[in-house]
Amino acid sequence: MKAEARIHASVIHLRTHSPFFATLALYARFEAATDQIATAATNGQDIFYNSSFIEGLNTAQVHGLLLHEVLHAALLHVSRRKERDPLLWNVAADIVVNGIIVQFNDNLLAAYRGNVPPTPFALPPGALREPEIEYLGVEEIYELLLKDAEPYQDFAAFDLMADNEAISEARRRTLETHWQEAQQRAVAVQRTSDRGGLPLGLEREFECLHAAQFDWRSYLWRYFVQTPTDFVGFDRRFVGRGLYLESLEGESVEIYIAIDTSGSIQPEHLQVFLSEVQGILSAYPHLHCQLFYADAEVYGPFDIESDRPLPQPIGGGGTSFVPFFAKIDALHDRFRTGVCVYLTDGFGQFPTEIPALNVLWVSPPGGLALDRFPFGEAVRLLQS
Repeated sequence: MKAEARIHASVIHLRTHSPFFATLALYARFEAATDQIATAATNGQDIFYNSSFIEGLNTAQVHGLLLHEVLHAALLHVSRRKERDPLLWNVAADIVVNGIIVQFNDNLLAAYRGNVPPTPFALPPGALREPEIEYLGVEEIYELLLKDAEPYQDFAAFDLMADNEAISEARRRTLETHWQEAQQRAVAVQRTSDRGGLPLGLEREFECLHAAQFDWRSYLWRYFVQTPTDFVGFDRRFVGRGLYLESLEGESVEIYIAIDTSGSIQPEHLQVFLSEVQGILSAYPHLHCQLFYADAEVYGPFDIESDRPLPQPIGGGGTSFVPFFAKIDALHDRFRTGVCVYLTDGFGQFPTEIPALNVLWVSPPGGLALDRFPFGEAVRLLQS
C-alpha cells in the first residue's frame, strides 16, 4: 500500500478507537516530503513524511508514527520551545508523546478484555522512552534533562522543524488559536464517547499548556489588587524591569512567603526558591514581605528587604504545610489584604481547612501535579 493510502487508513483507524485523537488529526495536513524529511516531522501545523520510510513500517508502527506527529503539533511543541536548546527540547517532547502513545495503547488493549484487539499503536524502531519521567510536562522534562544531557547528544530523530527565533508572535498566536480550537472540539467529542479517559501524560501536558507560561512573579500581581478602584495610575518604577504594572493605592498588602526546606527539596531547587524570593523583593519593593522556612515545623517570620541578604535556611525534616498556615492565621491582621506564597514540591501534609487568605503555590519541575494542590492556585516554576 502506498504511503498516502497508509496515512489515510491510520486516520480512519484512529477515528474508530479514539475520537479525541482522531479529532486532533483532522486539524493537521499531511504532505509527502521525501526529499527533505528522513522519517516524519511537523512545523507545528502541517505534518510531513518520507513515503519510503512509511512504506517500510508495519501497520501498527504507521499508526504510532501518525499519532506521534499529531501530538507534537497539537501540544504546540514547536512554538513552546522558544530559546531552549533544540536537541534537548526535541528529546523532551519525544519522551512525552511516546509515553502518551504507550499508555493509550495499553488502555486500548485492556479495554477489549480478551476479545480480538484492534491493531495496536506501536512506536517505530529506536523510539525514545523514559518511563520514570514521561508523565511530566515537556518543560519539566527539559529542565530535568539539562542536569545530564550527555546520554542524548547522539539523538538524531529531529522532527520539530521550525527555527523558533524566526517564529513571529503572530505565527505563535495563529498556532495557539488553531490547536485550542482543535482541543476544544476534541474534548467535546470525547465527552460523548465511551472510549474512556485520556492518558495521564496527556493530562499533564494540557496542564502545562494552559498554565501561565510567563514570569510567575507577574502572575502573582493580580493577587495584590482586589477591585479596579485599587489602581491609581501607571507605576514608572517598573518600566526598566519590564513589569508594566499599575501602582497600588496604599501599601497595605502583606505577603507571607514560605520556602519548603524539608529533606525532600533538592539543593538546586532550594537555591532557585531563594532566588525567586529575591525576585519578588526586587519586583515589588513597596510591599511588606515576611519570610518563613518550613519543613514539619515553621521558622520565622523574618522581615526581608531587597537590599539585605536572606536569612540562612532552617529545616531538613519532614514536610507539613499545616504549621505555616496555622501561624499565618494567628499573625494576620484581618483588616489588611494578604496573600500566601508557598514555594514547594507539594509533597507533604495539607491542612484540612482551607486558609482564609489567597494562596499561590509555586512548584518546581517534577513537583506535585498542579491540579493536586487542594486549594489556592498552583503554577510551575520553569526557569528556561
